Amino acid sequence: MMALSWAFDLLLAVGLIWLAWQTLFGHHRFAAVVSFMVFGLLMALVWVRLSAPDIALAEAAIGAGVTGALLLSALGRLPRHPEPRHLLRPWQRPLQLQALAAAGMLAVWLGWVAHRLPRPGLAREVASDLAATGVAHEVTAVLLNLRGLDTLLEVAVMLTAVALVWSLGPALRSFAPATALPGLPALTHLLHPLFLLVSAYLLWRGSHAPGGAFPAGAVLGAGGVLLLLTDSVPWMHRERYQRRLRALLAAGLMMFLAVALGGLLITGTFFAIPTPLAAPLILAIEVATALSIALMMMAFYLYGEPGR
Repeated sequence: MMALSWAFDLLLAVGLIWLAWQTLFGHHRFAAVVSFMVFGLLMALVWVRLSAPDIALAEAAIGAGVTGALLLSALGRLPRHPEPRHLLRPWQRPLQLQALAAAGMLAVWLGWVAHRLPRPGLAREVASDLAATGVAHEVTAVLLNLRGLDTLLEVAVMLTAVALVWSLGPALRSFAPATALPGLPALTHLLHPLFLLVSAYLLWRGSHAPGGAFPAGAVLGAGGVLLLLTDSVPWMHRERYQRRLRALLAAGLMMFLAVALGGLLITGTFFAIPTPLAAPLILAIEVATALSIALMMMAFYLYGEPGR
C-alpha cells in the first residue's frame, strides 16, 4: 500500500512538471490555458494529499476556476492571427534559458532551507498558547491571533490591488450578456447554492480545523464570477451602489483595524485580543474578511475587463 501511495505521488509530481512545461512553452495559446487549468486541478489534489482540503478547495476555485476564466477571456480578445508553427525551444532562447537556470537554483536553495528547518518547528509553542487564542485550531490561531498583523497586511495588499485595477479599468457597464454563453445561466443557478454551502462550511470549520476566511472567500468569489458571467449581479454595475460596494470591499480590513485598535485601547497592546472576547471577535473578522475577499475576486474580474 505504501509503494502504491509513493507511485501515485511520483506520477502526480511528474504530471505537474509536464503541465507546467506545456503551459509555459506550448506552441498554442488555448492548449497552454487548458494546461494551466488542469495544473490547478492537480495542485488541488496535491493539497488533498498533504491533508489540507481547505487549501485544495481554494486552489481549485482560484487556480482552475477564476484564473482560468480570466485567461480564457483574455485569449478571446487577442487578435486572431495564426500562431507560428515553428518556435525556438526554451534552450535555444538565451533569456528563457537564464530564467530556467535561475528558477532551478532557487528551487535547490528553497529545498536546502526546508531541509534545515527545525523539527517539529513551532508546533509545541503554538499548542501551549492555543487556549488563550479563542479558537481550537492551530492554523486559525496563528493567522488571526499569533500573527494577526501579517494577515491584516495581506488583506490590505489585496484591497490596494483592487483599487489599482479599478483605477485602470473602463467605465461601469454590463460584463457579459447571459445569451452570449448558452447553458451557463442554468448551470450557475444550479451550482451557486453549492458555492454558498461550501463557503459557510469552510468558515465554520476554521474555528476547529483547517479552513477560515481565505478559502471560504475564494470559493464564494469563484461562484460570484460565474454570476458575473451571466450578468446575475447587475447592482455591481450601477453607480448608485458603488458606495455600498466600496464599504463591503473594505469591510474585512476595517474589522481587522477595529479589533486591533480596540485591543490597543483595552490592553495597551496593538492587536491584543482579550481572551473572553477572542472567539466572537475572530468570528466577526472571519465573516467580514471572507465577504471582502469574495467581492475582491469579483471586482478583479469585473473591473479588469478591458474596454471594447
